[in-house]
Amino acid sequence: MNPRPSAILAAAACAAALAAGCATNPVTGGADFVMMTEEQELSLGRKADAEVRKQYGVYEDAALQAYLNRVGQKLARASHRPGISYRFTVVDSPEINAFALPGGYVYVTRGILPYLESEAELAAVVGHELGHVTARHGVRQQSAAMATGLGVSVLGAAIPGLGGSVAQNVADVISTAVLSSYGRDQELEADRLGAQYLARTGYDPQAMIRVVEVLKNQELFDAEVAKKEGREPRAYRGLFASHPDNETRLKEVVGEASKLARGGGFEGEAEYRKAIDGIVWGDSPQQGIVRGNSFYHAELGFALSFPRDWRLKNGPARVQAASPAKDALMELGLAGKAQGSPAESLRKLAKLAPGEAVDATPINGLPAASVTVQRSGRPVRAALVQLGGNNYLIAGTAKDAAAFQRYGADISAAIRSIHPITEAERKLARPLALRIARASKGDTYAGLAGRSPLGPNAEGYLRLINGAYPRGEPVDGQPLRVVE
Repeated sequence: MNPRPSAILAAAACAAALAAGCATNPVTGGADFVMMTEEQELSLGRKADAEVRKQYGVYEDAALQAYLNRVGQKLARASHRPGISYRFTVVDSPEINAFALPGGYVYVTRGILPYLESEAELAAVVGHELGHVTARHGVRQQSAAMATGLGVSVLGAAIPGLGGSVAQNVADVISTAVLSSYGRDQELEADRLGAQYLARTGYDPQAMIRVVEVLKNQELFDAEVAKKEGREPRAYRGLFASHPDNETRLKEVVGEASKLARGGGFEGEAEYRKAIDGIVWGDSPQQGIVRGNSFYHAELGFALSFPRDWRLKNGPARVQAASPAKDALMELGLAGKAQGSPAESLRKLAKLAPGEAVDATPINGLPAASVTVQRSGRPVRAALVQLGGNNYLIAGTAKDAAAFQRYGADISAAIRSIHPITEAERKLARPLALRIARASKGDTYAGLAGRSPLGPNAEGYLRLINGAYPRGEPVDGQPLRVVE
């Protein structure tokens, strides 16, 4: 029997890099070209896990975390690598995503959970990510990058203090996992493995296809909203992102796994609804709350308003606001502990020359310093404000001097709006939460949307999280997901 070309290439790669070593793939039994041992993989995963927790935060719901862990551990025991120690974590992000790091670290964002219908669909999400771990996709990607001298460092700038090869490897592996840089063959392999793990543990492998349908509906809806709002649709970069439009191959691998299934397969819809009842929707208190063009952070004790009609994006490390024409940008972020005067801190952070003047006028009673400078050929207006022992840096810029002249007053007003949060604003900073209710006779999603805090797109969101997109309606007595 003639060896397959892929086997010949793998053997040649291993022969050319014996120093790096070849490993047996836990799934296929064939040779893998990897540049780290399993011990190194586990160590890299532990280091990257610490950075993921720092960047995203862990969602503070012990019962939900335990539920995810029970589902994940059951699948892990049925996987091709049951011997490693797996960690399953719900991260505090409204993004719709799931990802895994080498060494057995699997993450599900709280943002994806309202869109899933059952424990079986959650298991499909986790099983897919386990497939990346068991087939060592992250390690193989990292090894290929190391071998060619190329690396992905998208998150490097966002992780303070990273430096050196170990730290760069951590940044690279997080970036690969979060941005889902896997090829379609690896995504399909993760599907195949995930479907097998579902079948082995009593879940219906068809849940894998249902999750893809849920995520595609979410993408269609976001495209509709983006068109109305005059923005680009959000590029979905996570789970199942690389699937071709034609899902024949996916249906084939799920069909193969279905032959291994025991009975009809466990769905766990009631168990899942109980687990997600009360989960935070949208922004979390730990990251601050956006309401219209205002930002409230009750835990840190401040609020401010960005220019009207600018689009706000709240992230774990910073809040950004972009002008409607996308020719101006503002950003707010934590800039370390307050040490020394605001003027001294601003000079250091902005790397000001000795002759550049700083205005040390307080802002709404808060110690502050501000400056307008040129950076990379663009005008920048920035202020450093001290509150609660922390430095906060607020900056605004535009694509050129003419745009800056148009937006300068708006940028300055936004900077000057930061102030200690009031008791009335603390009520506005209350996060939204998903609740499980019962549909009444005559309920419609349009009617429910009219009473929802989700804004002009509420009807679409309610249909999505209830599995009724694009035109379904509630049925009397059915469990109903609402946001309050």
